[in-house]
Amino acid sequence: MFTHVMIGSNDLDRARAFYDATFMALGGKPGEMDARGRLIYVHEGGRLMITKPIDGKPATVANGGTIGIAAESQDHVLAWHEAGTRHGGTAIESPPAERPNGSFVAYLRDPDGNKLTARSQPTK
Repeated sequence: MFTHVMIGSNDLDRARAFYDATFMALGGKPGEMDARGRLIYVHEGGRLMITKPIDGKPATVANGGTIGIAAESQDHVLAWHEAGTRHGGTAIESPPAERPNGSFVAYLRDPDGNKLTARSQPTK
């Protein structure tokens, strides 16, 4: 359904440090900067793009928005959460935990305040 998710950042170097660490914790690769100055992460068919707003105004976060990131396992979720908190992210909501449906989830805000979650598939 989606081709990509685009979020804004006021500091692309800070965003890159955070997202490189969190995606590498999930087995992904560091982001690449395109010719338009956008930071792009490609992982398992999905794309996350980070940019300074094109209107020149400061980037702000979506009220009520959450970006969900698939993780292979509980260990990947924990590694993602740890990498994020070590690279400028803020742990939010509950600590990483298993949900009643068996999925394992963790929540962070990135350095610009965007709300993210990493989630493994429910155990069978």
